[in-house]
Amino acid sequence: MKVILAEKPSVARDIARYLKAQNKRDGYLEGNGCQVTWAYGHLVTLKEPHDYAPHMKKWALQTLPFIPEKFGLKTIDKEYTQKQFRVISALFQKAEEIICATDAGREGELIFRYILALSGCLKKPFRRLWLNSLTQEAIAKGFSELKPGKNYDFLYHAARCRSQADWIIGLNATRNYTIRFGQGQILWSIGRVQTPVLSLIVSRDEEIELFEASPFWELRSKYREAIFKYRGKNFKDIGAAQKMLEKVKSHSLSITNIKAKEEKENSPLLYDLTDLQRDMNRRFSYSAAKTLEIAQKLYEGKYITYPRTDSRYLSSSLKKDIPKVLHRVASIHSGVNSLDLKKLAFSSRIVNDKKVTDHHAIIPTGNLPSSLALPEQNVFQAIVTRLIAVFYPPCLKKVTQVDAQINEASFQTKGVVIAQAGWTDLYPKKTTSSKKDKKEDTPPTLPAFEKGEQGPQEAFLKEGKTSPPKAYTENMLLAAMEGAGKLVEDESLKEALKERGLGTPATRASIIETLISRGYIHRHKKNLRTTNAGRYLISLVHNENLKSAELTGHWEHKLKEIESGKYPASSFMKEIEQFVTQLINDSFTSTVNHREWGSCPLCEKPIIQGKKGYGCSGWKEGCSFVLWPEYQGVNISKGQIRELLQKHKTTQLIEIQQEKEKQKIFLILEKNGQIKGLPLENYKPKKAVMRKKP
Repeated sequence: MKVILAEKPSVARDIARYLKAQNKRDGYLEGNGCQVTWAYGHLVTLKEPHDYAPHMKKWALQTLPFIPEKFGLKTIDKEYTQKQFRVISALFQKAEEIICATDAGREGELIFRYILALSGCLKKPFRRLWLNSLTQEAIAKGFSELKPGKNYDFLYHAARCRSQADWIIGLNATRNYTIRFGQGQILWSIGRVQTPVLSLIVSRDEEIELFEASPFWELRSKYREAIFKYRGKNFKDIGAAQKMLEKVKSHSLSITNIKAKEEKENSPLLYDLTDLQRDMNRRFSYSAAKTLEIAQKLYEGKYITYPRTDSRYLSSSLKKDIPKVLHRVASIHSGVNSLDLKKLAFSSRIVNDKKVTDHHAIIPTGNLPSSLALPEQNVFQAIVTRLIAVFYPPCLKKVTQVDAQINEASFQTKGVVIAQAGWTDLYPKKTTSSKKDKKEDTPPTLPAFEKGEQGPQEAFLKEGKTSPPKAYTENMLLAAMEGAGKLVEDESLKEALKERGLGTPATRASIIETLISRGYIHRHKKNLRTTNAGRYLISLVHNENLKSAELTGHWEHKLKEIESGKYPASSFMKEIEQFVTQLINDSFTSTVNHREWGSCPLCEKPIIQGKKGYGCSGWKEGCSFVLWPEYQGVNISKGQIRELLQKHKTTQLIEIQQEKEKQKIFLILEKNGQIKGLPLENYKPKKAVMRKKP
């Protein structure tokens, strides 16, 4: 009897339909010499610390770092998962042949191998069904191309390393920070990927808050209904700006050069998951998690190919299928009518076998849904449109650059005319409603200027203000996570980290949702902003590597190398173990210098201790800063005073009476010398079982 294990019941039903195994049994379908069963995603997980040693149920620093000599497995503690595991295990043990049909990727491989291991069937050979879509044609092709399970051992090694590394870092770092700074009741969650992502958002929010806008002035000139801009730098001083204005305002403008060139803008590449999530967030404000959920539904409905892909290209084997797919979607998208389906131009921007690993880009299968809810329609339509767009000609623009001089000062204007819309015809034009949006400094079409012409102009100054960095939207954060290497300042490392990111396309949405569910970030309109709890947690993490995009990107790259057989899994795990051991052995409180109090936030002179408070040593020169060791009736310890003066924040929470209830807050020392208490809003304290800090 052949036993086929799918990842979800719906996929199992599709496979069973193809195999004509339609007899329903308890937990599986049977027929035609096959038994098709299913997991519910993860049925098996890594054991908890107390499963190895009962004393590990208590949280204590002396038990860290805890790294099992050999990782054990157990079923997830839910009645329905344990029941289904028993069904699968019994089928596996009696099977003559086992076929892995879980999702074709790293996590799907892990789900199958963990179930295989816990059921005691590791020595049984199996074959792998690798599907890019769930149509009956794709399933038939998959069964005709079954591969030996050992072909995917490296994929499993990478999945296992990811799983165990996250367990090691998450467990040890979370317990360490919770024991040290949770005061017995607050759980501080640390993760290999989530902490660097949180650090990105905290850093951006702090940049925004600390940003001080400064005015600047642009020198411009209006000539024949066109706006020319001064080619020098903007003026930071109004006096210098007015002086330059006086120099040019009574003089004629002379056209010195006219240069026209044609610019080509190719269509975007096909979607991978991250680009789809970014586009849906940008266009419809869908969260990354929502887009993934919709894409998964469309995949299980057989309308699109496998969504959890990191490739934006097709393999050459698909070239023969694309005309059929486009022919089928022509009934729902008129854009196909402009294509000659018999002569499609498959450029290297569309087909590239070297850039397709586990899965190709997301495309429609050609199956058309009879009805979809609006969000599903939007995602499906976007995927269809993108496939059509890659075969459209580029958008051609005629860009005219006009140089001019006014009393030896250089000015310039540009105009753009669309010569050929190309693929942009498939996308709705942006419409604007506000006066600000409608007002254009440079018209899209310039007057017919001639070199050497001159005439009167109207020079003027336009005042502006410098803008702070923009808060992260999910679109922007996904881009930052995907291109984590770009965040590294060391130029020698930038190229090495070019292809590395934080997380994978399949996990980035869940990382964002985890940070939200734990109260470390929240959605504010389209933006993702940190809470006080999120900022406080990052302030506690003194180990820069733990919140480093560089290090995490390095690890993700190593996982990809393990996947391709280029790097040994044992070396990766050794690196993780060394990192965690160093993390626990480091002292997290040694950053405070106990031999001095710190410096004055107003004038940076040393602080001295007085009879009742702590003041600036420059008081004779007029500095008025004093820090009193009390906040809203609660005494501030000497250690907290040092933290405030040296690090401008406390690492231990204090409890204050707020109206009718007590509230946990941490203190910060602002630039103006005032103490501010920040409550952990949007954060629900969770009790952790631990021993008292030794």
